Amino acid sequence: MIRDMLVKLYDLGDEAPNLKELEKEGISIKRAMPCDKRLITKFVEQNFSKSWGDESRMALSQMPTTCFIAVKDKKIIGFACYNTTGKNIFGPTGVVKEFRGVGIGETLLYKSLLAMREEGYAYAVIGWVSDAVEFYKKKVGAIEIPDSHPGIYSRTVLI
Repeated sequence: MIRDMLVKLYDLGDEAPNLKELEKEGISIKRAMPCDKRLITKFVEQNFSKSWGDESRMALSQMPTTCFIAVKDKKIIGFACYNTTGKNIFGPTGVVKEFRGVGIGETLLYKSLLAMREEGYAYAVIGWVSDAVEFYKKKVGAIEIPDSHPGIYSRTVLI
């Protein structure tokens, strides 16, 4: 089942986990730059979906951008966006298969949520969650929002 989840931002620590370990592996997590918009949206569309490409374009059109990327050997291997479909909504996010399970997704999530907290949000909505419910519960204490499907997405053409 697809639903939205809620995270208390004021309960998060002050640093993203795994950052130092990822850096030792040559993986950097950084806020995306608008000049990389074409490269990032191409990555998102090729590895995930065209609609996520649209959302990443929106994230990269804001100043500062609301997109974080994971990079290894000058190649994008993951991304996370927020404030794209709506204000205070985290997502979309993804890491290429070969790099999953080493903490990149968790670090991208934390960097995004900490940025949202810095912008003044007390809570964040993680939108359109299906198979990652347990991940968000475990990593950031997210709770499911009852009756939240399809939520903001009910206004899209696709629903």
